[in-house]
Amino acid sequence: MRNFIWSFLMIFCLISVSYSQTKGIEKGSYLSTNKGQKIKLNLLEDNKYELVFYSGDYKIKGDSLLFSQAVKSGASFDVAFKNDKNAKKVKIKFLDPSYYTFYIGTQNGAEPVQYQKITDIRAKVDPDWVQIDLEFEIDRVDFLYLVYEDYQGESKISKYALPKEASEVTVKYELDALGDINISGYFDKKTNELMISEQTGKNPIAFVNAKDAQPDKTSNIIPLENKTVSNWTYPGKEALVKDDFGTEVSVDSAYADVATTSKIDFKFKIEDNLKKAITATKDSKSKFLIVAVDGKNPSAKADFDTFVKDQETQVGYNMYDVYNPQYDVFNYYLTTANDKKWLKSNKITENPSLAILNGDGVILATSKSKLSDKQSEFSYYDEFAKKLNRVNAFYTFDKVSKNKKATDADIISAFKQASILDIPYEYESTDAVAQEVNPADFKFAKVTLDKKVVSQTWKKTIEAHQKDTKPNRDLVETILREIKNVGFTKQFFNEERVFNDTDFLAIDYLLKHYDDIEKMNIEDENGNALALLKGSLSFEISSALQQNSAITTEGVTGKANQNKIIAIYKKLIATGKGSFDCYKAYFDYLSSETENSIDDIAYLKEFSSYFNTYLGTDKGNAIEKLDEMYSGLDESSDYSYNGWNAFKEYHSNLSNSAAWSIVLKPANSKFLKSAISWSEYSLVVTKNNPYYLDTLAQLYYKDDQKQKAIETQTLAVKFLTSEVEQETATEIKETLSKMQNGTY
Repeated sequence: MRNFIWSFLMIFCLISVSYSQTKGIEKGSYLSTNKGQKIKLNLLEDNKYELVFYSGDYKIKGDSLLFSQAVKSGASFDVAFKNDKNAKKVKIKFLDPSYYTFYIGTQNGAEPVQYQKITDIRAKVDPDWVQIDLEFEIDRVDFLYLVYEDYQGESKISKYALPKEASEVTVKYELDALGDINISGYFDKKTNELMISEQTGKNPIAFVNAKDAQPDKTSNIIPLENKTVSNWTYPGKEALVKDDFGTEVSVDSAYADVATTSKIDFKFKIEDNLKKAITATKDSKSKFLIVAVDGKNPSAKADFDTFVKDQETQVGYNMYDVYNPQYDVFNYYLTTANDKKWLKSNKITENPSLAILNGDGVILATSKSKLSDKQSEFSYYDEFAKKLNRVNAFYTFDKVSKNKKATDADIISAFKQASILDIPYEYESTDAVAQEVNPADFKFAKVTLDKKVVSQTWKKTIEAHQKDTKPNRDLVETILREIKNVGFTKQFFNEERVFNDTDFLAIDYLLKHYDDIEKMNIEDENGNALALLKGSLSFEISSALQQNSAITTEGVTGKANQNKIIAIYKKLIATGKGSFDCYKAYFDYLSSETENSIDDIAYLKEFSSYFNTYLGTDKGNAIEKLDEMYSGLDESSDYSYNGWNAFKEYHSNLSNSAAWSIVLKPANSKFLKSAISWSEYSLVVTKNNPYYLDTLAQLYYKDDQKQKAIETQTLAVKFLTSEVEQETATEIKETLSKMQNGTY
């Protein structure tokens, strides 16, 4: 790397290049944003430019010039900590890890470091790569290790001491484009030039003059140590092996010798005729059949057998020691002379070519290529199988919706099959046949569904199950995904919808079977553990309502369903199923509805009920009560993640906001006595808050407790800080003056 850069510098410095000025670009100096050594670009007069690649300190000893870098560029990570001693775990926020190879390690004391690959963590917490940044949690530890591994097998490892109260670590990787360099120079008295070269002293560059070095910005947090290690490894880490071209590539160390580490001897069952192959695929219920056409190749059978053997090795490796159907996605079949009629009827004339069938023998995709050309796409880790599942779900629903003899179970299964698909990155990927330019690319079958037919079929299905005595698990799962706008409607039409009557009827179905559905979340009908919900059912429903209320489609807003949404919240609360997150979503919804109204009666009634049930001082110590509520939070709750302090602050602020609405709107005056209790509670939870004191003082004054109001407002002024906006601070002081002179 160094030699390459030094050669580049020599060439760059010896060649004169002109710069064409563009409108909007100013002359002057610019600094690169890369980590470590900054590249300085100077845009000069006369449309000339220059680049400064390295900066640092220097010393003069006689005629010798010695260079040193102020800050070594060993740390490739910028790290920042946030502290919260009450946080149960540490949140790691890795900013845009992209496709680089990163690892994170944790260590307690002198114990061995436990490493995880960042891409493995991504596969668990964000498999669809929805977010650019990666967020996950770790247990509290003493030390944190961050590793960047380059393509040559050289790894940069940075070790950090993790503060005991750390609640969040933000990590940003910044590539050091230049790396460290070791140069020196001397002054040539004959030519009055500085001769600069790297360690070898060869090929020096002559400089006529020099510029002062620019100070480099250092990271806020310095690692305990940095080191660069070649072929770095740890137990279980993927090894670097050489591919057929002699290039080192990263593969699982177990795969380097599958024969000795794969404990399952996986074999495909290859049928001798197409009919049997299709039947076997149908019986599997979840596989696809890849039909290879290669009749003009004399070694077609040998090539096919070799391909199948390689796939068996790969599948066996993925499963390791026990059969797992998720890796067994495809069956394979090589056509023979007996299949000419089938090929002709399906207009498959190219040789070689591939056709992919579902269990009904329907062709879902075709390609003018050989098996060996598509081996990577038939891997479990490729998106290809997901595309096939998507096309197949479209086909299955279309078939079922047109079949008058289709059973209720068939219809629900078709809806579910579409609902559980991953949201694709590109919705047109399965339909964009017209854009295909490479004949070797797979062309997917196109199935167009009628939106009205889908809607009516779903409506009839929901209506038909209103008298169920026990919930249908597949129907429940389909409803949950549909109301969260990731279900079949999103899959079929790439749309988010405002809830209609069918959606509210579907939610009623969930409420009716609430307890049984909660049990389903623990185990399936056979007693096997099988999670159905991410949180409680209350959490799922309230989250869906909150999300949908913000949607607008075809001129209709989610708020058009105000009465129905409120009715569902009330049902949850009335039956004792209203969790904290349910109440929070409900309050958010009600408060948004009162922004432009003359009163907040509906909101204040619901808040009063919540306050009296959970928060009132008659319930005991306010902090202990909140702590009890916090310990019972749903694991999926934002506040379970954000921590105790955020939970406490939410309730004090919620109480103050409700109380403040009585100050703002005279129409809310009948809640005055209650508002005083709410305001006093906010100050029990968060003491000496000037905003809360201002609210309480004005409530006292409205309740004709004028002396108490003045005393409280005096405290509000006393506890003003620089964090309070100047305009607000002035208003608080003016309110005190008005109370004191009787003009309030």
